[in-house]
Amino acid sequence: MEPRLTPSQYGCDLAGWPLDLPIVPVNPTLAIALFMTIDGGVLLGEHIGREMAKRLAPSKPDIIVSAATLGIPVAIEASRGLGLDRYVIAQKSPKVHLGDALVEPVVSITSKGQQNLLLDRNAIPLLAGKRVAVVDDVVATGSSLKALCNLVRKASGEVVSIGVVLTEAHDWRAVLGEDADLLVSLGHIPQFEIRGDEVSVIPETLAHPVPA
Repeated sequence: MEPRLTPSQYGCDLAGWPLDLPIVPVNPTLAIALFMTIDGGVLLGEHIGREMAKRLAPSKPDIIVSAATLGIPVAIEASRGLGLDRYVIAQKSPKVHLGDALVEPVVSITSKGQQNLLLDRNAIPLLAGKRVAVVDDVVATGSSLKALCNLVRKASGEVVSIGVVLTEAHDWRAVLGEDADLLVSLGHIPQFEIRGDEVSVIPETLAHPVPA
């Protein structure tokens, strides 16, 4: 069993919705505030979708793209908020119908090792020539969002905006490059240094201005 860290939670605000997130270690010296979209409930999902739609609407997207699994609720609710019916989900595990999928490698802070994002070639007609908003739950390293943007462009779609529920620290800015200017979020979480069983916020991971 992992030792209980003190403090054990971090309070943040999602566009007016207060959340207390558990602080969990990712290695012996680093901890994060863990946000799981699938555990938040229907009302939180509706709030996220409504607020995300407000921020994405100025870019006039035709369709939403996200990644399994935690990005799926964000894609559904943001699509609903924008009045869109279709959305596209890139998969992280091989499926029987993805033998010839478009592939992009990705490394996540919450997953071990390298994974691949797989885009069904049958989704290409939904994206080709379309204005695409890429969404996800949390951006930390930025590698998942970068891979999603690459897949959209491989499918001849135009990435016009990027929406996340939470930004975490700031490493994602360098990874996304110019695409970082397309990003909007509902809130921000820092990262934490672990010393013994206590954690403290790493000051340089606190919020910088991000469009909201």
